[in-house]
Amino acid sequence: MIIFLEDMQEKNKLIEYLNSNDLEAREILDNDQVFIGVIGDLDKIDGDYIKSFKGVKEVKRIKEPFKKVSKIFQPKKTLIDINGEIIGGDKLTVIAGPCSVESEEQIVEIAKAVKKSGANFLRGGAFKPRTSPYSFQGLKYEGLELLKLAKKETGLDIVTEIMSTKDLEIFERDVDIIQVGARNMQNFDLLCELGKINKPILLKRGFSATIEEWLMSAEYIMANGNDKIILCERGIRTFETYTRNTLDLSSVLAIRELSHLPVIVDPSHATGKRDMVLPLAKAGVVVGADGIIVEVHNNPDKALCDGAQSITPENFSQLMEDINALEKIIKKNI
Repeated sequence: MIIFLEDMQEKNKLIEYLNSNDLEAREILDNDQVFIGVIGDLDKIDGDYIKSFKGVKEVKRIKEPFKKVSKIFQPKKTLIDINGEIIGGDKLTVIAGPCSVESEEQIVEIAKAVKKSGANFLRGGAFKPRTSPYSFQGLKYEGLELLKLAKKETGLDIVTEIMSTKDLEIFERDVDIIQVGARNMQNFDLLCELGKINKPILLKRGFSATIEEWLMSAEYIMANGNDKIILCERGIRTFETYTRNTLDLSSVLAIRELSHLPVIVDPSHATGKRDMVLPLAKAGVVVGADGIIVEVHNNPDKALCDGAQSITPENFSQLMEDINALEKIIKKNI
């Protein structure tokens, strides 16, 4: 519910009334307009009684099931500051690295290469959820230690995927952005626990999730107290089999219309084809994504995981040159 105010005469009294009914009331200022956002069981209160408070101009229900992630509830865009790197601001965020951490030499070499080309964050899988139980499952805790070593060598903050709530304490301590993969987008126990920590969460869209379902998963995290959420479009499953998934770039525009949360694009998992990664990464920039996340490997043909969709450090360097040129064109025409 949104309560629009003409003046502030009984604002505090109104907020006190709402809170006394176990509702969460938040005062929001959007330019010159002041309103109160209300979340909770709205059946406990009488809309007509709300209107009787002095200064109340209008009472409006939020029709979408997601509330805290809604742009209506928070008009200003969320900016996430991670050690000086701002996600959601004017500058594009680039996250790059291998699908899976394989060795100290591999992860450090790739980290240095992507850092040199301009990446803001290092991605790398320590725990790898795979369709087959016989496929490489990642180095797990050893992989986390190697990511920390790569961070020490390069200064790049790390992004890696969490699989279980039992690892939450380790991830909260050692990881800069905790990734929730497509398979766990609706693992509500995990989402609720991630909502209780003060750590940025990269929430990937599920294989067959609608935009509303994706935003509702973000709502679970926000409802439990954590508003540092980065949404990631990584392709959805359709009838098409030529590509691994179908990259839904329209979702970037939809998120910008519906939510205040930043959204990035993953062209690697979307296509499964390295020759498509650069063009679609650039397309994501053009439609207004806040960033991209791409898989980079120093020897893709011998990668233990997802080599077919991994680009080389040389490819990545070219991508960064193209993106920098694109950003200048886009800013010039805004």
